[in-house]
Amino acid sequence: MCPTVFGLAALKGCPDKDGDGITDNEDACPDTKGLAAFKGCPDSDGDGIADKDDACPNDKGTAATNGCPDRDEDGIADKDDDCPDTKGLATFKGCPDSDGDGSADKNDACPTEKGTAATKGCPDRDGDGVADKDDKCPDVKGLASNNGCPAIDESKKKEVLEKISFAAKNIQFETGKDVIKQVSFSRLDTVVSIMKTYPSTSWSIEGHTDNVGKADKNLELSKRRAAAVKQYFISKGIDASRLSSEGFGDAKPAADNKTAAGRATNRRVEIKLNE
Repeated sequence: MCPTVFGLAALKGCPDKDGDGITDNEDACPDTKGLAAFKGCPDSDGDGIADKDDACPNDKGTAATNGCPDRDEDGIADKDDDCPDTKGLATFKGCPDSDGDGSADKNDACPTEKGTAATKGCPDRDGDGVADKDDKCPDVKGLASNNGCPAIDESKKKEVLEKISFAAKNIQFETGKDVIKQVSFSRLDTVVSIMKTYPSTSWSIEGHTDNVGKADKNLELSKRRAAAVKQYFISKGIDASRLSSEGFGDAKPAADNKTAAGRATNRRVEIKLNE
């Protein structure tokens, strides 16, 4: 069959350089011993893919991955798979995205909760760029510099504090008691609204009296009145950790106690923003 080339009788006179029983003229790999099933080419790892077509000729693999192993069976060869032991997606080089938010689990700070790339895969309900897990005000859009809470803008601070001060000056109590009169509730609710608008703020509530009566009694009454205002705010949903109260009796007069008008001014509650 090969009259001009020296060969073997077993192969009808044709040569077989690699001695695999397949004549050179029919051998796709004439210089390397192979198998008839692969036209004379070898399959070193025995995965059914000839070495010449096998991207990983020494590691048993699959046809889907060009002969390379794929431990997690996600269709991505281990050599190209950033997460070879966890089934994933080609988009993420074989890594999973459990919550389907477009961030691979290995790079996702919240792999089981759908989030955004801006917050490293974590949810951000108020859309302020601060992940809910780090956001002290997750339902109110705020500033990253203020832990996700809104801050009182300097241009608005004076107006806010004036509203607070006006409301505080109009808090009325039953004579000699720490019972807040109902007429004061609307003013207090104005303060509550401001506190809820700026949930990262904290406040000090101070009670004061005039100098009529015994100093120790005045001090006790001022403490109870400040505490009553604090409790009102708490009852309206303000976290107690944001509030403190203290009474000073007649120790810090704002006006002259020698006049009725001065004494009326000194019987007061002050609400101060903690800076």
